[in-house]
Amino acid sequence: MKYLMSAASVAAMLAGCATPPKDIAPAYVSTSLYENLSCKQLRSEAEGVSARAAAAFGKQSSNRGRDAAVTTVGVVLFWPALFFMKGDGADAAEVARLKGEMQAIEQVNRIKNCGIVFAAS
Repeated sequence: MKYLMSAASVAAMLAGCATPPKDIAPAYVSTSLYENLSCKQLRSEAEGVSARAAAAFGKQSSNRGRDAAVTTVGVVLFWPALFFMKGDGADAAEVARLKGEMQAIEQVNRIKNCGIVFAAS
């Protein structure tokens, strides 16, 4: 019984950790933001969003690593450290928004036949 309670408490603590960026669902972004852009402008916008997304992914990954470290310290050494876990917040929302923007740009790219090639995420 003691083992079951320990496993349940560890699972509950890990649930508060920041989500890996790859597991964050994209937010809805309307394609109307990009429909009036030329293919050249669309490519430029895709490059900018991609650069911002890479930075946001890195920050979210860092948050996840920090939360995992705090969880380890909290479980092994000092349980009040668990209060310092951040979980998901503005960084996760930014990742979701940027993923949504990339999806909208990809849709407009297909509609306009711009031929922009997107790397798999």
